[in-house]
Amino acid sequence: MTDNTGHTPPDTSARKDAHLDLARAQMNEMPAHSLDRIALPYTALPELSIDEVDITTSFMGASLSAPIMITGMTGGTARADAINEHLVMAAETANIAIGLGSQRASLEAGTSQSNLRKLAPKACLIGNIGGAQLASTNGIELAIRAVEDIEADGLAIHLNPLQEIIQPEGDHDWRGVERAIGMLVDRLDCPVLVKEVGAGLSAEVVGRLAAQGVRYIDLACKGGTNWALIEYLRQSPENQPVYAPFIDTGYALADAIGAARESVPDAVIIASGGLRHGLDIAKSLWLGANMGGMAGAMLRQLEDDDKTLHPERLASALDMLKTQIRTALFLSGASSVTALKRIRTRLSR
Repeated sequence: MTDNTGHTPPDTSARKDAHLDLARAQMNEMPAHSLDRIALPYTALPELSIDEVDITTSFMGASLSAPIMITGMTGGTARADAINEHLVMAAETANIAIGLGSQRASLEAGTSQSNLRKLAPKACLIGNIGGAQLASTNGIELAIRAVEDIEADGLAIHLNPLQEIIQPEGDHDWRGVERAIGMLVDRLDCPVLVKEVGAGLSAEVVGRLAAQGVRYIDLACKGGTNWALIEYLRQSPENQPVYAPFIDTGYALADAIGAARESVPDAVIIASGGLRHGLDIAKSLWLGANMGGMAGAMLRQLEDDDKTLHPERLASALDMLKTQIRTALFLSGASSVTALKRIRTRLSR
């Protein structure tokens, strides 16, 4: 929604920045995760040099240095724009994939984010709009504009009915979203990625998306930023009891990866939802994912509580993630991600 000047109304900007602040409040701890119950095999005879371990991967036609994606988290305000600029530049330098937060606010306000592509001309950059917006009047055109504005390598459609039903300003009509996704796959020249935002995608939904031609899936399960809780906290005290039973709805990542892989064996699966380090990414690869996605952990590295940005700290964190993934593979006796998957197949017989 825009006002009569064509700009995003102040309440929308305030909501977006409130989201950032409430999300940061959840980032001060590294709680237990469903991946903690997963153990990679340890080999005392790896017969490898760690320098030989290859963690490069292909994604949306790009050759990336590691199976890491900075997943979309914010957009539509001056603060969010500054965060996205640093995230995009860091992703290009590290040669990993990056997804933006929703582009809806900027597109509807007539504000271009094309500067992001100028800042990172070689980045594997993925745009983003919401599923409910895609199904609305002119939603397909909005999606096409999102791709064109940043010259995106792909477009993410986020599914967040849990967040929206609790959000005071949320979209409550989700009819036609599945059909619109299929129409978009036919219209776009670039890949369509479908993602949740923290409650996860069931195997049944992954199968339905595959039937619409979607090949790229970001599971975005429980364990990371809890957007249902964030919207619950934004509700009035008299309404909070209505939504309190629903704030822990969703799927655990360790379970969802295997279910999605079994449902659609050839899907490109991004595992996200509270990943904390490179070992979590390696465990996700072991379970069947193609990449690991992180949002909150990246924001925590980039932005301090006082909103000071530290791009050098983010760069160091990305380097550490790569080292951790390489170390996990080395200790498993795997020279590559493909080799890790072969070890799993052999051990599961």
